[in-house]
Amino acid sequence: MLGLIKNIGHVLYRIWFYILVTVPIIVFFPFLLVSTFSESTYPQFFWMARNLWARPILYGMGCIPKIVTEQRMEKGKSYMLVSNHTSMLDIMLMLVVSRNPFVFVGKKELVKIPLFGFFYKRVCIMVDRDDVRSRTGVYRRAQRRLDQGLSICIFPEGGVPDEDILLDQFKDGAFKMAIAHHIPVVPMTFLDNKKRFSFTFLSGGPGRIRVKVHPFFETGILAPSDTSTLREEVRDIMLNELLNSGKSNTKISVV
Repeated sequence: MLGLIKNIGHVLYRIWFYILVTVPIIVFFPFLLVSTFSESTYPQFFWMARNLWARPILYGMGCIPKIVTEQRMEKGKSYMLVSNHTSMLDIMLMLVVSRNPFVFVGKKELVKIPLFGFFYKRVCIMVDRDDVRSRTGVYRRAQRRLDQGLSICIFPEGGVPDEDILLDQFKDGAFKMAIAHHIPVVPMTFLDNKKRFSFTFLSGGPGRIRVKVHPFFETGILAPSDTSTLREEVRDIMLNELLNSGKSNTKISVV
């Protein structure tokens, strides 16, 4: 009986999440839509997404962010934001962590999500990892957004790893792009999102969600040949933070 009650609680928690995701989009739909008519109004869209969508979702779920920052981003400067990827909460948490407007680079499959996908298609840089032209086009679209003073966000694992993997291997894309555009890499470790709201359906629950914003990696003097070194150095700092947090019983992927 206790197990049944617990599972019902998990189901209701999931339903509540999707309500929190959907209601702000419906309520503010006209304002969100108008702010996507031009790339010049993206900062206004970002402000609404951050303050009227992401914050209400996290606090409404009882997932209170606790952010530890070792280096702060400068207003008006562009960065490459990267973090581990374990939960649907990662998107909301990234929006809350960064005051600097940024654009997500993500897989095109997310367009299929009702309502969310509509705006995702209009404001994010989508990539089809099976299409070489699509991957190449990301650099061109990213450069345009960087020229507008925005930052870029990529989850370098290239997707959500299996539940038993603490941190998957990183793809090169985010680090190639950071070097090509001479922007600092901002590593962030999300420590509790998997515990609070993982992709396992009957799991999760409210509680704090900790974020560690690590010192930035400068790329101004790096060459394309330094991509793998930068990638592994960023991954190492995240992996060490996850291990030191003492909150995971999962195994670690081997590079």
